[in-house]
Amino acid sequence: MTRDEFETLVADALDQIPPQLAAVMDNIAVFVEDEPDPDHADLLGLYEGTPLTERGEWYAGVLPDRILIYRDPILRHCETREQVVEEVRTTVIHEVAHHFGFDDHELHELGWS
Repeated sequence: MTRDEFETLVADALDQIPPQLAAVMDNIAVFVEDEPDPDHADLLGLYEGTPLTERGEWYAGVLPDRILIYRDPILRHCETREQVVEEVRTTVIHEVAHHFGFDDHELHELGWS
């Protein structure tokens, strides 16, 4: 799968976020990277930032939070295009949920890990 095709899948997954949730996403950017840091080679995605639930009056003038979706680990993890589509969707939703303040334990209980 080409990088352009993969980036389109990420954009499609973001478009599937309900409008009422997308409207409250704030100060966040989403990137596709080929590989995670070698110390975390098993990661499919990563959220870096301050979740909405932890932002207070002090939160102003900061760089955007980042969601990183790792292309190569997802492609290695999946055997078919359909699996890639589903894994990208799951990974994007998982990382967006971190932006909303969900931790990995809560996401696991909800089936999004």
